[in-house]
Amino acid sequence: MGGRMPNPDVALQMQTRADGSILVWQEAGLSGWPRATTERLLHWAADRPDAIWLAERDGAGGWHRVSYGHGAAAVQAIGSALLDLGLSAERPLLILSGNSVAHALMALGAQHAGIPSAALSPAYALSSGDRAKLASVVAQLTPGAVFADFAAPFLPAISATLGADVPLISIAGRAEDRLTLAFDDLMATPPSDAMLAAHAGITGAIVAKFLFTSGTTGSPKAVIQTHGMICANQEMVAAAYGFTPEDPPVIVDWAPWNHTASGNKVFHMALHNGGTYHIDDGRPTQDGIARTIANLREVAPTWYFNVPIGFQFLIDAMEKDEALADRFFSRLKMLMYAGAGMSQPVWDRLAALAARKVAGGVPIVSGLGATETGPFALYYAEGKDAPGNIGYPARGVVLKLVPAEGKLEARLKSPSITPGYWRNPDLTAQAFDEEGFYRLGDALRFAQPGDPAAGFIFDGRLAENFKLATGTWVAVGALRAGLVNALGGLASDAVIAGEEKDDLRALLVPSWAAMRALAGLGAEAAQGEVLAHPALRAALAERLSAHARAATGSASRIVAAMVLETPLSFDKGEVTDKGSVNQRAVLRERADLVAALYGDDPRVIRAEWKGRTE
Repeated sequence: MGGRMPNPDVALQMQTRADGSILVWQEAGLSGWPRATTERLLHWAADRPDAIWLAERDGAGGWHRVSYGHGAAAVQAIGSALLDLGLSAERPLLILSGNSVAHALMALGAQHAGIPSAALSPAYALSSGDRAKLASVVAQLTPGAVFADFAAPFLPAISATLGADVPLISIAGRAEDRLTLAFDDLMATPPSDAMLAAHAGITGAIVAKFLFTSGTTGSPKAVIQTHGMICANQEMVAAAYGFTPEDPPVIVDWAPWNHTASGNKVFHMALHNGGTYHIDDGRPTQDGIARTIANLREVAPTWYFNVPIGFQFLIDAMEKDEALADRFFSRLKMLMYAGAGMSQPVWDRLAALAARKVAGGVPIVSGLGATETGPFALYYAEGKDAPGNIGYPARGVVLKLVPAEGKLEARLKSPSITPGYWRNPDLTAQAFDEEGFYRLGDALRFAQPGDPAAGFIFDGRLAENFKLATGTWVAVGALRAGLVNALGGLASDAVIAGEEKDDLRALLVPSWAAMRALAGLGAEAAQGEVLAHPALRAALAERLSAHARAATGSASRIVAAMVLETPLSFDKGEVTDKGSVNQRAVLRERADLVAALYGDDPRVIRAEWKGRTE
């Protein structure tokens, strides 16, 4: 694509060591950054107090907006109240609510006073499971207070996992078994000398928050996020994307703040640069996308993030609604996807829309990072012609590539890398190598051999890779992306099976709208009817066969596949609330379907290549 954000020229250095490892970094260094996450809030409150910082939908269908001046005052009041309650790093603030203005003020109020916050997915407390994940989090953190905006749905989980000495803070709803404090009362607390002293004592090494990630283990682990991490990461973002105070970002974002992508990067991107963050109450689902579309009809973003399936839903809508597309692209400068690989068909449709609405198009970008890296670590800001490239190291980041299993394992060092896992020194030690590089667990390869300026291609999660019975390694990440591409929009993701087997087979995460459209069926058609339709089965078999014929060997050939009818489960760790699929968890929880893939189950779609059908 033709367009790009204003961005300084990037000059990279590369060093290849005798052991085969490779170091890559930018020549330009990283400038100074704020010492505390709320320092920029105070700056904007003094510089332009009436500028809008946060906005969320109100009960009347309009927008409730919060200025920088009002937000700064609220944060100082809340910080004073939380100190009065005796909260500290050893007794942090636990947040169970989803994204909201109150959530933001509570989190930053705690951080402003040197108290860590810890936002969890509401599903931890609201799921139908045994609350084991929530109990594990509580045991690790020993919270001093819990915030749940509208408390009633959360009360059973709070009573089951938190001691009666832990007070509840809420907008509405009371707990009978503990002290309940009103959010409005905290907002009315006079700023205290203790709060001012605590804020003055914050350094970059102080813990700002905890983010929980399970990785492939399924057991939540508390990743320390320091003030220095978050603030340094925003300097990297600003240098990469060319944000300036004269061009503050306008953001419409749904992604949950209990994840690093929005909870750290996008949320603080607005705050750091004096922008406006509109809380999107929609979701990238069949039912939730209508709310996102309604919000985008009213607010045109300048920088927009979504997961690939979310872009697919938006493209479906904008291709039929010129007014929506015109509004969406009216001042857009960048599109970013993450959370999963974007297929070429979705990329092509999005690029075509952008080119039609904006002269020169709009850059569609991605990157690579983790909860442990801030998350911003690798990026690109210029337009590309295809998905898959995750860019090069941001300023201040050193990328180390280490030969492993025939691939290059990525490790990172930067000011935005976590110091480790809370109260877990053994896990912390395992996460870093002998030089202090964080082990990302991902494999990368050069987009153009030996040229880091051309960027890097994600080459799979090393923990996902496995061997066939022949001993041949299977690069799962690239294979999943290639299969989804080959299926032409009929699947949003795929899980690869075949460890210690003779061949590879796949479980497909369906794109129901695309499948119904291909079968000529309406939205009311049952899933079973859709999957049994001859036209859909023929299309799946044809595309699967084409993928198999293009394979170079058994480690890249999918010989059979089955569509998942039952949605992936958050409770079982198969998927995050952001939509990322956990390959290992799905194989574990769907062992019966994996067995069916290798049997004569009629639901299985079989590939044909070189005259053979599996």
